Amino acid sequence: MKFTQTDAELYVPDGLTVADALSRTTHLCIGAHPDDQEINAFHGIAACYRRPDQWFTGVCVTDGAGSARVGAYADYSDAEMGAIRRREQRQAAVLGEYAGEIQLAWPSSEVKNPASSTVTDELEAILRATRPEVLYLHNPADKHETHVACFARGLAAVRRLDPAERPSVCHGFEGWRNLDWLDDAEKVPLPTDSRPHLFAALIGLFDSQIAGGKRYDLAGPARNLANATFFDSHAADGTSSLAWAMDLTPLVLDDSLDPVAFTVQKIDALRADVRERLQRVSS
Repeated sequence: MKFTQTDAELYVPDGLTVADALSRTTHLCIGAHPDDQEINAFHGIAACYRRPDQWFTGVCVTDGAGSARVGAYADYSDAEMGAIRRREQRQAAVLGEYAGEIQLAWPSSEVKNPASSTVTDELEAILRATRPEVLYLHNPADKHETHVACFARGLAAVRRLDPAERPSVCHGFEGWRNLDWLDDAEKVPLPTDSRPHLFAALIGLFDSQIAGGKRYDLAGPARNLANATFFDSHAADGTSSLAWAMDLTPLVLDDSLDPVAFTVQKIDALRADVRERLQRVSS
């Protein structure tokens, strides 16, 4: 499999051939940046960890060179930061025992360019090589524009496949906007309470982000703990940690659905819920 960017790579931690490594994939995550998979799609990593019948493959679309940096990384150039983040992502693939880790190393500006089809072309090739049962994408209501662009490129790539070749499940995971605003009936709970030590260790590998000014090692697990506790005000916690996902399966299976209308409808449902609840208790 060949990619466009010079720094792109396909890494197989256990040394299997590329074809064999990718073909065993059952869970595929397409994330924008190094660490997006580990912070937001741990559900998939944990589901596959040391399971001979299930394998997680990660795709990191961008080079991650534009990340915030202070302290020990304050003077690092974009190129130096990109190289470190690629190395950290490889280490995560080893620790998480992934089937493979693909880093496409695209600049964010190119990913966000709707006139360019090359990113979508590469994602299509990956989907054809992996044929996952479960796909994790950024959710389309994320406030990080690169995340939203990666969702759009991923969806476009999936829709190039024949219906029988597409994943049967697609989760839109949390990122730079929580999904607690979704109607409860729309929320897809992704438990993340198995192997909390692995969750912490995976995020902890990304020292360039944590020491560089972003405490994802605290915020990622804390968000999932909060999700579990604040889900239902009238019931005991059913789990200690969970992530929310938006069910994107309808978009994957039905090309006639417009992703903009699909997403805005969910926001309109929140607006209606707030209005009706407030009206019921107002004089």
